[in-house]
Amino acid sequence: MDKNEHRHAHTKAVLNRLARASGHLNAVRGMVEQGRPCPEVLIQLAAVRSAINKTCEVILKDHLDHCIVDAVSAGDMAALDELNRAVEMLMK
Repeated sequence: MDKNEHRHAHTKAVLNRLARASGHLNAVRGMVEQGRPCPEVLIQLAAVRSAINKTCEVILKDHLDHCIVDAVSAGDMAALDELNRAVEMLMK
């Protein structure tokens, strides 16, 4: 398994959360197609954003707890630079 291909203990939870976010997003699409009121659409979009944010949180924690700890132990400080870039993109 190479550096870019790995699994963590929370992979199943992440996949479940992504499926939930996808379901919410599909619901939003349907609501827009049906001409549902904007406040209802916005509430559903908030659910999508919340699901994605929670997914990011799980992935970030897993990355810190495993990948970063392992990288720092191995002297791979470039992993911290990669993490910083990823967090910067996430926060935009």
